[in-house]
Amino acid sequence: MRHSSVISRRVAAAAVSVVLASGAAACGPEDAGAKGGTSGKAAGAPQKGGTLTVLNNEAQSDFDPARLYTSGGGNVPSLVFRTLTTRNREAGAAGTQVVPDLATDTGRPNEDATEWTYTLKEGLKYEDGTAITSADIKYGIERSFAAELSGGAPYLRDWLVGGDTYQGPYKDKKGLASIVTPDARTIVFKLKKPEGEFPFVATQTQFAPVPKAKDTGAKYEEHPVSSGPYKVVKNDNDGEHLVLERNEHWDPKTDEERKAYPDRIDVKSGLDEAVINQRLATSSGADSAAVTTDTNLGPAELAQVGSDKALAARVGTGHFGFTNYIAFNPKVKPFDDPKVRQAISYAVNRTSVVNAAGGSALAEPATTFLPDQKAFGFTPYDHFPAGKTGDPEKAKQLLKEAGHPNGLTVTLLHSTAQNRATSPEIATAVQEALGKAGITVKLDGQEPNAFNEKRWSVKDAPGFFLSRWGADWPAGGPFLAPIFDGRQIVTNGSNYNHAQLNDPAVNKEIDEINKLTDLKAAAARWGALDKKIGEQALDVPLFHPVYKRLVGKDIKNVVISDWTGVLDISQVAVK
Repeated sequence: MRHSSVISRRVAAAAVSVVLASGAAACGPEDAGAKGGTSGKAAGAPQKGGTLTVLNNEAQSDFDPARLYTSGGGNVPSLVFRTLTTRNREAGAAGTQVVPDLATDTGRPNEDATEWTYTLKEGLKYEDGTAITSADIKYGIERSFAAELSGGAPYLRDWLVGGDTYQGPYKDKKGLASIVTPDARTIVFKLKKPEGEFPFVATQTQFAPVPKAKDTGAKYEEHPVSSGPYKVVKNDNDGEHLVLERNEHWDPKTDEERKAYPDRIDVKSGLDEAVINQRLATSSGADSAAVTTDTNLGPAELAQVGSDKALAARVGTGHFGFTNYIAFNPKVKPFDDPKVRQAISYAVNRTSVVNAAGGSALAEPATTFLPDQKAFGFTPYDHFPAGKTGDPEKAKQLLKEAGHPNGLTVTLLHSTAQNRATSPEIATAVQEALGKAGITVKLDGQEPNAFNEKRWSVKDAPGFFLSRWGADWPAGGPFLAPIFDGRQIVTNGSNYNHAQLNDPAVNKEIDEINKLTDLKAAAARWGALDKKIGEQALDVPLFHPVYKRLVGKDIKNVVISDWTGVLDISQVAVK
């Protein structure tokens, strides 16, 4: 999700996370088809008290705000770490908005958005009762630059003046001059260039305060000092078993976003996904008050759930900004010819691809690179209309015009991971559809690490492969820039600009949009840019995933936003 320098980390956010952790899922059971929602299926209004159990496959490792790669503050981390801004904890599209958290507002930019100023709320305290200051936020950010605390989001390294050479407070005790704290409640950030989306970045856990006197370096994750409604009382096996209890010094008057209903949060990880879903379905004992933040229902499980109305009522649906697509490398023949790329675009059968991804309950066909959400600037277009099942005749015509009257043979790189995204099932669906247009597709399945090394390489990338992308926050910037900004082509590391597009007009428009602090105006420009780039057939959007998750029978107040597509633990009640 890992969610260019901007992205090996970001895919984790998107795979996950991030966010997001595992990019995913659950929404109101009362309207499972909606893009967001809330659930109150268990009778009665939510009340404080009880223990919420979290059953996860992946451990909540690196529980240090400097090392976490999250957007919106994360999910479990957001219970312990507050940030300058955070996501709006509401269902659906309303949840894509940035709102204040520790700060009094979402930030005050100077005229060209190269400087952002924040003021902290009054009365903010850590779990030990000491005051949270702007210096603590500055120090928390500076820690994230230390090599021994790597793993967090890279934006500040790229954006802050001096960020590209700063090595963290353990080696450079002078600190970053581009973060200024004129008093205990004010913090100012000085950027290399205009960044209108800075309030989104301020939601990431690097912006959580860390008291310098309590910093224990790499061991800080064992007991980080809480600024949120819960504190860590147990962290076993690098986050495999995490227990949180109330932070008595957290003041809900300073925190409009987190409900913090349960008295205790018990996070148990390292569990098999099938076991997690079975335990949630059975809901016996403590599992009746359980949720998962990283395990989805698959096609077989959804079929089982569909025959049980009571169980179906506990399934939530989530949407996260994510696109699965075919990538082209125009440096490799025959993909240097736009007509060949267009022919493949016309030949694709999105119905068969969606079925390979698990069916319409788990995937929605895509013809745009940007996800179908207003926050991203989604602008409908379909430059090469293949219909629901492909247009092989149109594809054959284009191939003939390109000098391939008898068709051609190509190789498609895919992963062997059973992820229903870049996996053999998706590759086979593409192979069959293109075969009807006279394109013989040879499949090259590689194990995940080898697959990623090839598709992220400028030197070794093939001409034709499956890929996917997820946003670090719900806006067009982190979606389009890493994929199409020529200045983000990485020749000696992970490159996400698969097409190696370096169009001065595209680069300039990205810069112009980044200057905008009016996010609605920026969204419209991102949508227009997506549509314009789409004319070049540099990729073939296939589908946007849909996430389905189960909750225990006693869970109340399920809220899923379009920011994460994930049940928000900060809103859940068990009584």
